Amino acid sequence: MRRYEMMLIVTDEVEEDAAKAVVERAKAAFAAQGGRILDEAWWGKRALAYEIGKRDHGYYAVLDVEASAEAVAEVERQLKILDEVVRLKTVRPDVRIRAAG
Repeated sequence: MRRYEMMLIVTDEVEEDAAKAVVERAKAAFAAQGGRILDEAWWGKRALAYEIGKRDHGYYAVLDVEASAEAVAEVERQLKILDEVVRLKTVRPDVRIRAAG
């Protein structure tokens, strides 16, 4: 299992409790796939870098998880079909980019 970091942006059309419920759903999906939540951060409502679907704010959350690549793919699939999720991005923070030369 590898370490991943997932950032979720939930639409501000829902209440904060509903946005937190989406994050809890993501955590439960990781647990169901055999993953482990190492850390989580709730950033709350923030301005988006650019307008998405006529919205300029969203609720941000970051999950630091340990899971298999298959588990990450399945959780992403489950979250992408939710109307409340505006964007999500998963990265491997331990991967280093080497400069050419």
